[in-house]
Amino acid sequence: MNAQPLNDPDTPSGCPVAHGADLTRLFGPEASTDPYGIYERLRKEHGSVAPVLLEGDVPAWLVLGYRDNRRVLDNPRQFSRDARIWRDWREGRVSETSPLIPMVGWRPDCVSQDGEPHRRLRGAVTDGLLAASSRGVRRHATYFANKQIDAFADAGHADLVADYAEHLPMLVLTRILGLPAAEGLRLVESCAEVFKGGEGALEHNDRIMQILAELAERKRAEPGSDFATALLEHPAGLDHDEVVSHLRLVLIAAHTTTSNLLARVLQLVLTDAARLSGLVSGQLTISSVVEEVMWDTPPLAVLPGRFAAADLELGGHHIQEGELLVLGLAAGNLDPEVRPDSAVAVQGNQSHLAFSAGPHECPGQNIGQSIIEIGVDVLLHRLPGLRLALPSEELSSTASTWESRLDSLPVEFSV
Repeated sequence: MNAQPLNDPDTPSGCPVAHGADLTRLFGPEASTDPYGIYERLRKEHGSVAPVLLEGDVPAWLVLGYRDNRRVLDNPRQFSRDARIWRDWREGRVSETSPLIPMVGWRPDCVSQDGEPHRRLRGAVTDGLLAASSRGVRRHATYFANKQIDAFADAGHADLVADYAEHLPMLVLTRILGLPAAEGLRLVESCAEVFKGGEGALEHNDRIMQILAELAERKRAEPGSDFATALLEHPAGLDHDEVVSHLRLVLIAAHTTTSNLLARVLQLVLTDAARLSGLVSGQLTISSVVEEVMWDTPPLAVLPGRFAAADLELGGHHIQEGELLVLGLAAGNLDPEVRPDSAVAVQGNQSHLAFSAGPHECPGQNIGQSIIEIGVDVLLHRLPGLRLALPSEELSSTASTWESRLDSLPVEFSV
């Protein structure tokens, strides 16, 4: 959907709004049903970087080209992660109640920092995740995968999105973070709403922060073998706000991306008989299927956000200091300049953008991949005769600005 540019005398002449007539929204009815179509149209109209509008008709640049995405991700001195230099926010055109704030706004966590502050905080996160992953992520994933399957194994049918993929990663994360499982299940909805945006995003973000602040206080009084305790006790000396912000970061990023990726891997396996038989027979590995999905339908289609640290050129466009850029990971993975034929196999090629790149590359990707590998393996071995319960062309997805999620994955199996 297109929108007229903001009629604001304070709009800087170099910003995306001032560059064209109609700008494309990355949200709304068209974006929710055909985001990939929008990316390709924008690529044809503008090249590897395109001016767009985010929620609230906030202007931004969408980076579509693979090489341009890598330039932005690899150069934090030119493209800062610090939202405090965001011109539209600094000059009052984006309010603190904007649904963009939970995704784009500054927080005291490592993804909002560059340089030494980033290294200090990321070191604490990396050390904490490494300790957590050494304490049995695969064991936790196996336990909760079986527990989720137990709930529908006797029915002969299930929705592998609502009954499985939406919950398994969060249940494992409750063990990693030190949360009770019941609280984790409450957080599934809130994480989804933060990514969807809209009026409820801030309220759900506040709910997440409250639950995690209470967790931090419990772990300060009663330490355990978990990620929350690891952050509290790390030599980097994180304060309360930094601890809670990093608990939020890991919770939202790990759950949302892993649940989306798990659903997409199951979709690919169940819509291709050769892949399914290859996995069951052991001739094909789950990791190779995950790799394929990360190229074609990465769990985070658009990554927020970077801010130009100075006036510069990118993709033939003049970007002004303080302007917001969002990174088209899905579009970059399908850039015809680096992937002229998307049908050619990408097996063994790990240079996709699905986990970002550069100094802010996802530090917890191995945990997510372990959850997915266990989740798929247990499911295939527990449910004989697993098959789709409807024609594959009837499967549908709904997209927000940041991601495209499978709506449902109804299956049948032998009892």
